Amino acid sequence: MKILFMGTPDYAHRILEALADSGEEIVGVLTQPDKPKGRGHKIVMSPVKEYALEKGIPVFQPQTLRDGAFKEDLEKLSPEMIVVAAYGKILPPYVIDYPEYGCINAHASILPKYRGASPIQRAIMAGETETGVTAMYMDEGLDTGDVILCEKVVIGAEDDFETVHDALAEAGCRAILKTVALAKEKRVPRTPQNGAESTYAEKITKDDRLIDFTKSAAEIHNRIRALSPFPRAFTQLPDGKLLQIMSSRIGTPDRAPEVVPGTVVVSAKEGFFVRCGDGYVQILEVIPEGKGKMSASDFARGRKIADGDVLGTSDNDAEKD
Repeated sequence: MKILFMGTPDYAHRILEALADSGEEIVGVLTQPDKPKGRGHKIVMSPVKEYALEKGIPVFQPQTLRDGAFKEDLEKLSPEMIVVAAYGKILPPYVIDYPEYGCINAHASILPKYRGASPIQRAIMAGETETGVTAMYMDEGLDTGDVILCEKVVIGAEDDFETVHDALAEAGCRAILKTVALAKEKRVPRTPQNGAESTYAEKITKDDRLIDFTKSAAEIHNRIRALSPFPRAFTQLPDGKLLQIMSSRIGTPDRAPEVVPGTVVVSAKEGFFVRCGDGYVQILEVIPEGKGKMSASDFARGRKIADGDVLGTSDNDAEKD
């Protein structure tokens, strides 16, 4: 089948690779324009573009698809199906309606829950124990099209964004390959979504990354793992420096005083715990401001944090990451 692929991050790259490896004809790839990254602002290509160039697949990076901007190229490519995975742009009707076998999206949630930009992080933050990849027909709404099938994935209690992302990338490969096979047999199911059951996964902001220790231990642990290894939850030390939290678990120190939320309880063997609105979280790994990743035990042994310190923010909480 002649497929036009549209995607940008590693999640999309894995699905593109699965399609190419299965023998489908990838007539072209659309991905986001190259962007500066890191402190040096080096211009980098998306994972999808890197893979496409390695395989000799034509790459297109239009700034916009509006007003028929891609129509001429679309007609030249003449795809029978368009597959979309985390592309990052709204598709206009002339693109959605073009291919004979539809414009198919591999969305990383069990729709209609977690429509939108950050379904993986929001599902983990909410304490979900299951997610998945939904293959769906695209329409002009935001992840509102008819469902074809769903490949589900378990979210374990200690899973973080990285582990769930990787599991969903594999599920996305399965979902799209099954959809292509069904399309060839002309028996693709389509089930309308129940809009009344929908939820929206808003884009992650800096406010989402800031830890509020008045929340329950479960909420804080879920936030930390949802944002690890990137973009990372953070708090502020009493000296004003930022501390990014990479991993945690729910637990109680041997000595558990009744203190205000955000108060540190240092344990010689276990690093340190922080009092929450309900219970404690044990901090396992951190990235101190200007340093690399280290264990919480090493951070505590280095006397960068003390028993009784209260973590939080002040007026100069602008991140320097």
